Amino acid sequence: MREVMSHLDAAADLEQVLYDVHREIQPLIGQGQLADYIPALSAVDPQQFGLALATTSGEVHGIGDYQLPFSIQSLSKVYAFALALAADGETIWERVGHEASTHPFNSLLQLEHDHGIPRNPFLNAGALVSVDRLMSRHGSAVQPLREFLRAESGNHNIDVEKSVAESERAHCDRNASLAHLMASYGNLDNPVPNVLDNYIEQCALTMSCHDLALAARFLVRGGVRADGTRLLSTDNAKRINATMLVCGMYDQAGAFAFRVGLPAKSGVGGGVLAVVPNRGVLCVWSPGLDRSGNSVAGVAALEAFSLATGWSVF
Repeated sequence: MREVMSHLDAAADLEQVLYDVHREIQPLIGQGQLADYIPALSAVDPQQFGLALATTSGEVHGIGDYQLPFSIQSLSKVYAFALALAADGETIWERVGHEASTHPFNSLLQLEHDHGIPRNPFLNAGALVSVDRLMSRHGSAVQPLREFLRAESGNHNIDVEKSVAESERAHCDRNASLAHLMASYGNLDNPVPNVLDNYIEQCALTMSCHDLALAARFLVRGGVRADGTRLLSTDNAKRINATMLVCGMYDQAGAFAFRVGLPAKSGVGGGVLAVVPNRGVLCVWSPGLDRSGNSVAGVAALEAFSLATGWSVF
């Protein structure tokens, strides 16, 4: 399997690679810890695994539980920030940066040091800024995000998992602290409780690897949506991919770039989204997490896929 396959255009070749990847990482499925600080996520079966590839043309290849919905958590940050960037344009970068962080994704220390400006949109504080901007534009952040995800994936049943949202509401003190700190610096325009509620519901959306991969194809289509309309300029689509590469895997972004070499974003629900420029989008899901909050089997699967295919930005 380690022989690089540089020309993988046939569906049969892709299906074989997915099969081989699944077989190779099988011993890692179930390893790691569930995100038990969100009680509803601690009940997820750790033995589940799904991997999907959505090509630029919209074909989807998958293996395992790739059509089973799960809590997308921080994967939502990619789509929400894309919508905020589309609405605000370059001014969004005055509210949130694009630099990597060596601190945890919910660090108050770094946010205080940076005077309420989150280092990047994929930290919890940065995602709260995206939510705030969407609320200022639309009155809600969840509604336009849900509509976008439904349209791009073709699945009109995508919705918030209420049990997960309620579980997160009961354990959101750290995110509330982040929001209040940013509000004290003038970096939130909407009431903190409303921003928090929208953020919690955004993270509690449930989607499958199949649908998440389809919904992110605008990142490999230069900002163009599934219906052919433009969401982002080519430059801004590139900037999101670049930010994912350096910031998307929490404090392990550098290690992931070294191992896999693809722009990616992880979530504590066990999902990882990875962009393969000019080819498609990968989404993998396995709930067991490492100490940084990244899926153990998911990261290994993406590394195995990259090594087998030679698909990388490097």
